[in-house]
Formats: sequence, structure tokens, C-alpha cells
Amino acid sequence: MEIPFYQVDAFTSEVFRGNPAGVCLLDSRLEDSVLQSIAAENNLSETAFVVRNDTGFDLRWFTPEMEVDLCGHATLATGHVLFHHVEPTEERLTFSSKSGELAVERRDDLLYLDFPTRAPAACVRPDGLDQALGARATEVLCSRDLLAVFDDEGVIRNMSPDFQALSRVDCFAVIVTAPAAGEGAGEGVRGGARVREGGGEDCDFVSRFFAPGAGVPEDPVTGSAHCTLVPYWAERLGRTELHARQLSARGGELFCAHRGERVSIGGRCVEYLAGTISL
Repeated sequence: MEIPFYQVDAFTSEVFRGNPAGVCLLDSRLEDSVLQSIAAENNLSETAFVVRNDTGFDLRWFTPEMEVDLCGHATLATGHVLFHHVEPTEERLTFSSKSGELAVERRDDLLYLDFPTRAPAACVRPDGLDQALGARATEVLCSRDLLAVFDDEGVIRNMSPDFQALSRVDCFAVIVTAPAAGEGAGEGVRGGARVREGGGEDCDFVSRFFAPGAGVPEDPVTGSAHCTLVPYWAERLGRTELHARQLSARGGELFCAHRGERVSIGGRCVEYLAGTISL
């Protein structure tokens, strides 16, 4: 069996930046054990598996250790692959997934995810969270993931978690976030010359994402986290259009909008490699 395979850097306009995702184009569904083995062999934070159905495509995502219910960067990467290699005339693709119907739409040089909102709610601060992060959040909320809010971008940028301790915190993953440095950031920067993927001064908020229990100590850029981040920051900042950066070592940029029960998460992709998996 030969499976077309692509590796795409998502939420970036430069190779070796953003979040690398694997995309496997399947002719038919495969056993879960095979999908998991491929994802483990790829050893990327996520590998997406896509197969055509009657109305669009079925889409699943696997980390090296487990299947997840929603993944943004691998969906964006899948959209990039399908638009460039399978459906060059389409402007919108729909996917059936464990999180319901999803879509990727292309507008100019950006791809936009249409994802469900996962607004955070107040929760009890888990034991060991502050010690594992090495800093105390001013606010802790939860949806699927914990959301730890800080006041200073520098805390997010310089954070060095104890991943072993963090894996023992009772949650799937931890999102850490703070307002971007500088007032009025994020206005008039979409696609403009001020874009700088390593910093947060020209955006509205910054974040990082840690999921050591899922085999991903730090995810470089996490689209699904913005299903939680966007409603939080939209309410806090009083506007629906938001520009975000993820401050991992690779860095990433996201153009977001709050649409009530849905969020729009936009970004660019760069194809790194194309090949064939032989089984």
C-alpha cells in the first residue's frame, strides 16, 4: 500500500517556522492501530488522515501517542494540501470529524478554519499547576484545556515548565496566555510589513500550549487552543477581530474572529515535503 504524504508548516509564511503537520491522503479507511503507528513513526505533534466521503472528507488527527478530537494546524495543513493537489478549483472544503463539521476556506493568501467555539469557564485551580508552570496565573479557567491567564507577555515568553510535573496536572493540556506588549496592538497589521513571527508587540494577545500527557510537551502553534482563546479575548478586549501570536521557539501567527458559536482562525501554510508512505 502506498499513501501520499505531505509535511506542511502551518500558521507561518516561512519554512522551518509555524507548526509542522503530517497529512496522509487515504483511498479508504484504515485500522486505528495503523493510523497510530504512522503518527508515531512520523513523530510530529499531529498527523492528519483524510479520506473522501459523500459530501466532502472525513478527517482524523493523531499525536505520536493518541487520537485527539480537534486539531487546528493539521486541519489547516490538510486544506493546503487538498487545495494545491486535489481540489484546485474549490474555495471551501468541509470535513466530518469527532468535533462535528469543520471547514477550511481560502481567501487571497490566507486559509481560514471554521471551528466550534470552546469558551472557557471558571474552575478550581488544579493542584500543582503553579509549581509546574513556574509562575502563578492571575486567572484559571477551563474548557477542554486549562486556560492560565497572566498579565505580562514576558512571563509567557520566558516560561520554562516542568513537563513531568505538568503531565500530572488533571487536564488534557494547558494554554498560557497574556495581552501582547504595547497598546493598540493588532490594528492594521493583517498581511502588512509589521508582521514579525517571533514576537507579540504587533498583535492583541500571545499564548503557548503544553500537552505533555498527550506526548506533545509544547505544541509550536495550536489552532484548537484558539477556540478557547478567541472568545476569552474577544470579551475582554471588546472586539471580535483579533490578531494572535504563539510564542513557541518556532513561532506562529493567527488571524481570528469570534462568530458566536463558531470561531474563524486564519493563517498561512508552507509545504516542506511531499512523498509516499509504503506499507
